[in-house]
Amino acid sequence: MTSHPHRLNQHTAAMAKSLLLSVESNIRRLRGLAWIITFVYAVLLCDVVAAQRPEDKVPDFTVGDEIPEGMTHDWNLGPTGARGWMHSQKMVTKAARQIKVTQVADGSPASATLVVGDVILGVGGQPFAYDPRTEFGRAMEAAQSVQGGGRLSLTRWRAGETSEVEVLLPVLGSYSPTAPYNCDKSQRILTQACQVLAGRMRDPKYSQRQNPIVRCLNGLALLASGNPEFLPVVKQEAEWAADFSADSFQTWYYGYVTTFLAEYILVTGDRSVLPGLERLTLAAATSQSSVGSWGHKFAGPDGRLQGYGMMNSPGIPLTIGMVLARKAGVTDPRVSAAIERSAKLLRFYAGKGAIPYGDHHPWIETHEDNGKCGMAAVLFALLEEWEHADFFARMSLASHGAERDTGHTGNFFNVLWAMPAIQLLGPEATGGWQQEFGAWYFDLARQVDGGFAHQGPPEPKPDSYHRWDATSTYILALALPLRQLHLTGKQPSQLPPLDAAEVQAILADGRGWDNRDRNVFYDAMSPQQLVERLRSWSPIVRKRAAMAVGRRKYFPVEGLIVLSQAESLLTAYGACEALAEMQGRADAAVPYLERLLAHDDLWLRVKAADALAAIGSAATPTLPRLLTMVAAGPTESDPRGMEQRYLTFALFDRRNGLLKNSLEQVDSELLYTAVRAGLTNQDGRSRGAIGSIYQRLSFEAIKPLLPAIHEATAKPAPSGIMFANEIRLAGIDLLAKHRIAEGMTLCLDIMNIESWGEKKRIAHCLKTLRSYGAAAKPLLPRLRQLQVELANCSQARRLQEEMEYLRVMIEELEVAEGTVELYHLFGDK
Repeated sequence: MTSHPHRLNQHTAAMAKSLLLSVESNIRRLRGLAWIITFVYAVLLCDVVAAQRPEDKVPDFTVGDEIPEGMTHDWNLGPTGARGWMHSQKMVTKAARQIKVTQVADGSPASATLVVGDVILGVGGQPFAYDPRTEFGRAMEAAQSVQGGGRLSLTRWRAGETSEVEVLLPVLGSYSPTAPYNCDKSQRILTQACQVLAGRMRDPKYSQRQNPIVRCLNGLALLASGNPEFLPVVKQEAEWAADFSADSFQTWYYGYVTTFLAEYILVTGDRSVLPGLERLTLAAATSQSSVGSWGHKFAGPDGRLQGYGMMNSPGIPLTIGMVLARKAGVTDPRVSAAIERSAKLLRFYAGKGAIPYGDHHPWIETHEDNGKCGMAAVLFALLEEWEHADFFARMSLASHGAERDTGHTGNFFNVLWAMPAIQLLGPEATGGWQQEFGAWYFDLARQVDGGFAHQGPPEPKPDSYHRWDATSTYILALALPLRQLHLTGKQPSQLPPLDAAEVQAILADGRGWDNRDRNVFYDAMSPQQLVERLRSWSPIVRKRAAMAVGRRKYFPVEGLIVLSQAESLLTAYGACEALAEMQGRADAAVPYLERLLAHDDLWLRVKAADALAAIGSAATPTLPRLLTMVAAGPTESDPRGMEQRYLTFALFDRRNGLLKNSLEQVDSELLYTAVRAGLTNQDGRSRGAIGSIYQRLSFEAIKPLLPAIHEATAKPAPSGIMFANEIRLAGIDLLAKHRIAEGMTLCLDIMNIESWGEKKRIAHCLKTLRSYGAAAKPLLPRLRQLQVELANCSQARRLQEEMEYLRVMIEELEVAEGTVELYHLFGDK
């Protein structure tokens, strides 16, 4: 009989406790050892308790354990017709060794073998050994091959008895090495899935149940099939899309609606929906922010985004939709201008990491971030910017397994955009990715009727998209060989197709990481292996290797210094990353890193500055050079001031900046010039970093900067809106500290009571204004008006504390007496 891990933990714990009690009773007589006994007992008991934390406990259903309360995420078990629950922890299922059956569809293949409550302990006559989700998926793949004969062998536990049983499945064959290209199995699955999807779309109640994004993807999927049989239902959906409008989340919907309409026109030649496409495309193009981005909502009249700012998940599909709309006949020059603004913003991330959530640092935790690298690969291919398309397609290929399971609020888009991007690298790439991950993942998601379920990531509860029909996602992947749509390869890739060895090398770059175990794979590498990975094309591999270098007690700094001066930019990037992770131990690298600050490559200059900041005090001599670079500001080749942005963090960040400890050795004129320039950067977070020095300067020292500080407080940054409050609140605090009159009106001006983050901002502004005491009495009329506005605003229920604070403040000011001496920034008033 197989022993279960948690039983062993419990047994070991009991033995340890018993042994400790026995030993304790016998040697307590030895007074000198009493403290040792107590200490050892406490340590071992803490270990026992830690081993039994609820989130770590893997249920054993064969001894009566139940699915933990609230952990409701179960899994479709392929075309068996069954669903099952598996233990998940930190986004992986690899600690599980059982699947508890939660549903069995009547008349399905599983109905003759499984019932709800059964426990699946293994497949193919072997117990689950490393991850039942993967193992079950691969077992189905093998069972449906010709050799498998449709026989899925399961080890089933039921009511105390374990037996080997079989579920009989249709034989579909095996995926080809280049699937879905030259793959009969892919074609069979595609044909069935299209028929199922078309049937669902013909249902009279279909439109009542579907999210607009899903409806557009469904229309695209049937178009991608190339089957004229589906054109009537697709036309019906195109007519719906042409009349579509939304009052909220327009950015999310319009990208997919315009993509569907444009592809429909390009496939069918039906221009009757072109007016609708023009209307939607222009709405998106004219509601873009001044920096080329979109958020949850369109930008306001001032060119700034509403809500908390830039979001690339809707922004890239919007750009794709506009590019396709242009191909379909939308000729307005405003569309082309919007495309270029967006592309300019996104080009920056090529070679640096995955496209991030918003106007953030390049994402370097995983090779993909919610499908945005896949989106970017498709976009740049449509724009025929092949160098950028190549990078993001490789990032998509390297993302599989646990990386594909990640995603903000779920992994729907991570799965959707994978294959349309990977196909740009050729059939060996799609086939290699399928063999690595897609084959078992696709087979596990396929339902008994031939449709596909959205599985979501391994989390206790289903993700935000769990009710979405994912059939179209898989159809678009399987339909790539038909090349009917631009999304599925109608426009031939100009990238050289990868060979099998190149594909395997890129797939290997995505291994060795999951959310539960991020470090062990790299920590086991030799120094030579880490150095090789510091040279990688992948910024994610370079970062993981650099972090492993930083965790080593010793690593030869001299070798990293040599690498930092290499002609290869990738090698130099990786070396700088590693030196940064070594922090103060890399102080010998300072002169060599300073030399890199003059390099032609912007990103290498940034990486060198990051390393200098991480090294700390030994890098202080480089401050004049770095401040001068910040002061230089945007250039023709860097119009958004990205170098200035990242150098600002290197200098001013409260935790890691070179100036975090002292300003004493800094040339004041250099500092003032850099601060003035940095406070005009487009990015609100960059400006916020500069606020770290506000309270550290005397009034006399800060006086030359007050006009720039006032300007940065009064006028918000056009981007990085999620972080834009920081510098503005720091500004009013500084003005209040020095009793500067203009700060009082700013406290009211920057409240923006209907904008994101209003609760914290309003509370802060009121508290700061109150600190002026009686000097704020002339603002009573505005404060009373504010009372009315707060009571009638959309967030009034959340702002009760702030409204009460304001009421008390008004009462205080009404009876306040005396005068407060104020400094007037722009002259006495």
